[in-house]
Amino acid sequence: MDADVLSLRSLKKGQKGIIRTIDADGELGRRIRDMGLVPGIQIQCMGRAPLKDPVALRLMGFTLTLRNREADHINVQV
Repeated sequence: MDADVLSLRSLKKGQKGIIRTIDADGELGRRIRDMGLVPGIQIQCMGRAPLKDPVALRLMGFTLTLRNREADHINVQV
């Protein structure tokens, strides 16, 4: 993986990135894509819950929360 491409889980508060790949198949992959998380979309990490799970993301004008186990399947370019 390129140095500037990392797991969505690794984004820090305020950091922005563009989704490059989704490494989830089946029901999980479909669910992630149905939430609007598709390659080419710009996202920003808005923050995390006190125990670091879930993560709040801003994309396409709305805020979405995502569990770390789901974020592990999404790779972003920062």
